[in-house]
Amino acid sequence: QVQLVESGGGLVQPGGSLRLSCAASRNIFDFNTMGWYRQAPGKQRELVATINVPGGVTNYAGGVEGRFTISRDGAQNTVALQMNTLKPEDTAIYYCNARILRKEWWGPGTQVTVAS
Repeated sequence: QVQLVESGGGLVQPGGSLRLSCAASRNIFDFNTMGWYRQAPGKQRELVATINVPGGVTNYAGGVEGRFTISRDGAQNTVALQMNTLKPEDTAIYYCNARILRKEWWGPGTQVTVAS
């Protein structure tokens, strides 16, 4: 059984920054990939960023590349998402995801609201 718990969401003004963290209940190097997805009201869940855990290769959605950075910390068993220059359209529930081959797990999500 794998548990993922997100933290770090909140309310921030446009142009501000937030750092999300996802804590895993097992060694993150057991996973092939970990990532962040988001779902805005009335929209489908979409990919934000992923990281290949063993190799550290990252992948970003076009709308966040250059503003968001995903990273992993094996000592803490966490994956973080540093979000800079936030925009109102970044408002969503952000979910952590972890995968081993065809199995995947999700966290409960953390709300990010970007508004003045």
